[in-house]
Amino acid sequence: MKEIVAVVRMNMMNQTKKALTEAGVDAFFAHEAQGRGKGFVNPAVLEGAGLGYEEAASLLGEKGKLYSKRMVTVVAKDDLVDDVVQAIIEINQTGKPGDGKIFVMPIADAIRVRTGETGEKSIG
Repeated sequence: MKEIVAVVRMNMMNQTKKALTEAGVDAFFAHEAQGRGKGFVNPAVLEGAGLGYEEAASLLGEKGKLYSKRMVTVVAKDDLVDDVVQAIIEINQTGKPGDGKIFVMPIADAIRVRTGETGEKSIG
């Protein structure tokens, strides 16, 4: 099993939900999130702010804005991971900064609280 965490644009959430359903995902979580990518901040300004330069810190305040995003979490069987990742990419990829990010992590176990089922049985 793998946990797939995708950060996507807010306005792409409905299309992402549909794509996940079509990829065979029965359940997932979605959370409101805020963040920014490295492309939104000048590294020299970030370094200056870290060194305590007030001018750099004030610039970072303007250009270091956090943007509203949606964070989608899916736990999927190993054989479904590639399909889920590809579905998220196909819907969200515009080629412009801010398209999002996908993280795939191993899951040691999962337990369905209602029945006590464990492993893949608990997510299927």
